[in-house]
Amino acid sequence: MVILAFDTATDVATSALVDDGEVLGERTSRAVTLLEDIDALLRQAGMHTRDVEALAVGVGPGSFTGVRIGLSTARGLALALGIPAAGVSTLDALAAGAPGAVPVVDARRREVFVPGRVIAPADLAVEPGTMHIGSGAVRYREVLAAAGAEIPPDADDRHLPRARYHALLARNFGSADEVEPQYLRVPDADRTRT
Repeated sequence: MVILAFDTATDVATSALVDDGEVLGERTSRAVTLLEDIDALLRQAGMHTRDVEALAVGVGPGSFTGVRIGLSTARGLALALGIPAAGVSTLDALAAGAPGAVPVVDARRREVFVPGRVIAPADLAVEPGTMHIGSGAVRYREVLAAAGAEIPPDADDRHLPRARYHALLARNFGSADEVEPQYLRVPDADRTRT
């Protein structure tokens, strides 16, 4: 099955074209160039949109705007192409790229997203010697390292929720309208309403 996968939940957007587990192409950029990246992946593989059989999209947690960009793109493409979609946790994709590591995504406001919750980096229970990866691990390197975490260099690809893992982890394909974002806290806009 040819799966187009992408994640825009973090500062770096990733996209990949995967055919039965074989990665045909992969790109990293910004969410604003996602459609250009998808076009480039298809051209690079010698394929057309009609060759794509399913979508896998990152559902967060991460930037609210980034998650919404990814989901709206997936919904629009799925509708236009008449194909199913599946959501994949950004944290799960990070973990798949570095088995045994703890995925940590920068949540802004001096917090990080880890599986199942949002927490201050200093409150994260760190098992000494355990590798921590992701944008949160990079941003809060000093705090996590002081607690005993191992953190790869900033440029290490394991810090990215690479879309190839979204494609490999995707299950239960269905209507893109049923794919829900994974928010672990209330959006800022909702918090400021009076």
